[in-house]
Amino acid sequence: MKSRLERFRQLLADAGVDAVVISQPENRRYLSGFTGSAGYLLVGPDFAVLATDFRYTEQAQQEAPDFEIWRIDGSLVPALRDLTRRRDVRRLGFEAHAVTYQTYREWSRYLRGRGVRLVPLRGLVEQLRARKDEEEIGRIRKAAEITDRALAAVLETLKYGMTERELAWQVERIMRELGADGLSFTPIVATGPNAARPHHRPSDRRLQPGDIILFDIGAGFDGYQSDLTRTFIFGRPEGKFLEVWRVVAEANEAARQAARPGVPAAEVDAAAREVIKAAGYGENFGHGVGHGVGLVVHEAPRLGPRSEDTLAAGMVFTIEPGIYLPGWGGVRTEDLVVLHDHEVEVISQAPKFPVLEV
Repeated sequence: MKSRLERFRQLLADAGVDAVVISQPENRRYLSGFTGSAGYLLVGPDFAVLATDFRYTEQAQQEAPDFEIWRIDGSLVPALRDLTRRRDVRRLGFEAHAVTYQTYREWSRYLRGRGVRLVPLRGLVEQLRARKDEEEIGRIRKAAEITDRALAAVLETLKYGMTERELAWQVERIMRELGADGLSFTPIVATGPNAARPHHRPSDRRLQPGDIILFDIGAGFDGYQSDLTRTFIFGRPEGKFLEVWRVVAEANEAARQAARPGVPAAEVDAAAREVIKAAGYGENFGHGVGHGVGLVVHEAPRLGPRSEDTLAAGMVFTIEPGIYLPGWGGVRTEDLVVLHDHEVEVISQAPKFPVLEV
């Protein structure tokens, strides 16, 4: 935590602020280690304060020993007034994406008279979070392992007539039994034509002979997340399914081969997109090829056609090209990978065979 805090402080001068208020829960945890659900970090060049209420003061003392703990009544205003007076803060940064307009107005009203200017910032902590250390990668590996094992167990239960909701519940139950803290997101279980919807919510549709079945699932472990997608056909495959599945598999491999430190993330997306476009399905791949995974399931880097991110060693992200054909279904194959200096390591170990025996 000390190393993270020092690296963050190096960014403050470039941001042109005297101190920063951190309110995004994941950023708060990343910098301090505090896992409580309420609180703020106040960080400057030579101070670090964690302000939280009565419910969490003891927990904060245990989890964030590098921070001075201030007890607040829920409102941060008294702490801000005290901080700006003690430390002569004139430019106070805040996370523009995490602070509501109402909160901003409240802070402004109390600070303006003291000559303090609130400066909106975005992405300071997130750029640090994009590169994981070995401890973080270890937690993501465990989350991915739970996800792989849960999918294997659910596949053993498949039978005709099961609903998407029933399968989604199986995923959640098994992940919990395997030690997951929770789910990274609501499981996507899409059968038949529902697989044409990339973010389909499980319904009461029942599994039928010859159905496509798409699982997009993820488990959380010790605060870190995983993400996995596999697509199968339940029963005898038709030629069209095998063709689409093959194209997606080739696109996945093309993106993996393109991913190297120093490569723009948009180029990795383009490598997969070109394979799909060449096969005649360019209009049927409408999302980015991947995203970072860590304390939340969608974070930096973004791997899409308009991404401005550049890949670096230590980044953990997904590779998930897909093809979606309305009225027919869709195929997506998603792996979780970690980028090393000279290679891409695939963390996801769930099998990719396309046909499930009845």
